[in-house]
Amino acid sequence: MSHASDPFAGAWKLVPEKSQFDLSHRPSEATMVFEIESDGHYVMKAEGVNGQGQKVSEKPQHFIADGQEHPVPDYPQLIAVATRPDVNTLHAKVTRPDGSTVGESLMVVSPDGRSLSATNSGVDGQLRTFQQRTSWERIQH
Repeated sequence: MSHASDPFAGAWKLVPEKSQFDLSHRPSEATMVFEIESDGHYVMKAEGVNGQGQKVSEKPQHFIADGQEHPVPDYPQLIAVATRPDVNTLHAKVTRPDGSTVGESLMVVSPDGRSLSATNSGVDGQLRTFQQRTSWERIQH
């Protein structure tokens, strides 16, 4: 598959009214961009506005969807595994060495490529557990 035809590649805008947020995580707006590196791995960049009206930018996340364990940049004690069960699905999970889950995400692009749904769960930076489902619309391919 070419980078141009990859269903994840491009920019996505959050659709808050179609999303179900955790009480501690309620953005009013957000965008995320999936870029494909020359080796075929994904880099996802996200930014938005939180529930308090503050602009927030996340560290870029790297997805190596080969089903193998990889250290998480800046957190070498954590292990990331990403897979592509099918062309429109990306599953990622981050665990501690003891096997406990830090975070998990399942992202699915619609067959027409216009929308993306994401189910995310885990533990945030304040050690609070969260679970949410977000809807996104493509704004650029």
